[in-house]
Amino acid sequence: MTKIIFMGTPDLAATVLKGIIADGGYEILAVVTQPDRAVGRKKEIKMTPVKEVAVANNLPVYQPEKLSGSPEMAELVALGADGIITAAFGQFLPGKLLDSVDFAVNVHGSLLPKYRGGAPIQYAIINGDKEAGITIMEMVRQMDAGDMIAKAAIPITDADNLGTMFDKLAVLGRDLLLKTLPDYLAGRLTPEPQDESQVTFSPNIAPEEERIDWTKSNRAIFNLVRGLNPWPIAHTIWNNKRFKVSEIAPVEGEGEPGQVIVKTKKELIVATGDGAVSLKRVQPFGKPQMSITDFLNGLGRDIEVGDYFG
Repeated sequence: MTKIIFMGTPDLAATVLKGIIADGGYEILAVVTQPDRAVGRKKEIKMTPVKEVAVANNLPVYQPEKLSGSPEMAELVALGADGIITAAFGQFLPGKLLDSVDFAVNVHGSLLPKYRGGAPIQYAIINGDKEAGITIMEMVRQMDAGDMIAKAAIPITDADNLGTMFDKLAVLGRDLLLKTLPDYLAGRLTPEPQDESQVTFSPNIAPEEERIDWTKSNRAIFNLVRGLNPWPIAHTIWNNKRFKVSEIAPVEGEGEPGQVIVKTKKELIVATGDGAVSLKRVQPFGKPQMSITDFLNGLGRDIEVGDYFG
């Protein structure tokens, strides 16, 4: 049985790990994930989704803050694994660790060479791409630059946001890995080098990129909002405080960017650089998420046509 070390952190990786466990064809010697973090308004310490799966299946868990040079890495090398499988792990793998195994493959959330980096699914939605995908690739000592073993794509619909695409791509990645890995390990697949002339990058989303630029088109703002939902959530400014916007719909309308052009008991429409958007779900500063109807019937009662966001 092939002995592996699995490395990953979020829900997407947890889905892949569950698939490997259910497959039964691999012996998982260790699971490596990011350290537990404080999350939410109460700052409660929470296990990563991958750790939750590992603990539930009695698998050894390693959580180094930084893998390179750590005692944990020396222990991992000593395990004598045949290979490493990663999925959204969040750290570079040291060369010493890669050299200690016969193979190392990554489940990457884009159609490489497009969107190397840590936020490929976010960028696919924000940029208005028609599809997203998974690439199973060999790991090398350069970020997401290894030869490609297999690819699969699915459409991005207007009903999708970051959360739904993560869920869909997790299943796609799990199935593609389990289908591909046996042939790859048996030498029946020839990995394809990436075309360096087509490389683009998707670095982690910076805080300033989360703010809505009302001078952009309604479609661009729509893509930004759904590309950041359910985390970290796009925001604007209202009453001099951060005002999160988690769901909108593009609509027709004219006005100055950021200007409220329609207000009813159930609808709030804001003009953009091209067209307008109808706000659907929002989160005023210090409050929970709410429907636009609940906002307008409470905190938003004083908003008037002609007021501005941002």
